[in-house]
Amino acid sequence: MLTASPSVPRDLPVWQHTCACLRAGTPVTLLLVVSSSGSSPGRQGFKMTVSPGSMAGSVGGGIMEHKFVEVARNRMAAGNHELLLRQQIHRSEAPHHRSGMICSGEQTLLLLPLRPEHLAALDAIVEVQQRAGNGWFEVRADGSLHVGTGPAPRPLGYAAGTALGAHDWRYIEHLGFRDQLTIIGAGHVALALSRIVATLDFHLTVIDDRPGLNTLLDNPYAHQKHCLPYHELASAVPAGPHHYVVIMTFGYRSDAVALRQLINHPLAYLGLMGSEAKIAQLFAELRQEGYSEAQLSRVHAPVGVPISSRTPEEIAISVAAQLIQQRNAPLAART
Repeated sequence: MLTASPSVPRDLPVWQHTCACLRAGTPVTLLLVVSSSGSSPGRQGFKMTVSPGSMAGSVGGGIMEHKFVEVARNRMAAGNHELLLRQQIHRSEAPHHRSGMICSGEQTLLLLPLRPEHLAALDAIVEVQQRAGNGWFEVRADGSLHVGTGPAPRPLGYAAGTALGAHDWRYIEHLGFRDQLTIIGAGHVALALSRIVATLDFHLTVIDDRPGLNTLLDNPYAHQKHCLPYHELASAVPAGPHHYVVIMTFGYRSDAVALRQLINHPLAYLGLMGSEAKIAQLFAELRQEGYSEAQLSRVHAPVGVPISSRTPEEIAISVAAQLIQQRNAPLAART
């Protein structure tokens, strides 16, 4: 019997660290990447917390992170409670704000010393993260921290005045899992894929139409598990730009039912597992039924990057790689 459990959002340990420090009366500073561009090692939303003797998370690593950990600790030792916004340019020829790295991107870091009055908001953040719920938090230029549930206000990210560090800036970030993956078919490959996806910050749902299936019942990684007929998928699977679906049922006919249900679903990604021969036959049937090439082109089939995978674990790795590739592609390039 597997003893794992569904994943929690990757930032949870960072927020838990802040709460533990404040409750212990230990100074702690939040380091947060509020904006990034190019080949920056720290992407928008990367965060870490630093106390005199411990830390959690990361803002990109390397010499830049080491430098800002020391900056945070020195400021705490000096009793400096002012927030700090600092641009970092990762180019050796930059005239100012050089980070010491040469990867050519840029990022803006916020150093926010946390105080006991932040604790209520931090507890609320932890609560949302622990229940894998949805919410948002906002940092304002006065150093205040605000938390809400439900959809985040727009726009997300960093919004400032005419100059960096202007007094009217704010930063808003979604809490919880932004991306959702639904696996249709709960067999051995689905279980292997679930294990990998649990490390990739997806909310995971697994669906099968076979009641009592051991690889569904014993899947410890899924946040939700459902047994329902595949002809009901259109109403059961959520749609949207952050929703991903992989079809890997036990047979050709059930794959066909599932695909017909979801081929017109607005999704970030729709993948179908199967051999090239099976995919060719299924697509030929769909063409005869009137499905267009544009509709069929939305389907990643055979699913996964081509690495000559054979075992469930190898197939799962290839599929996970394609999910990452699709998620990290610019929104306009997604198919």
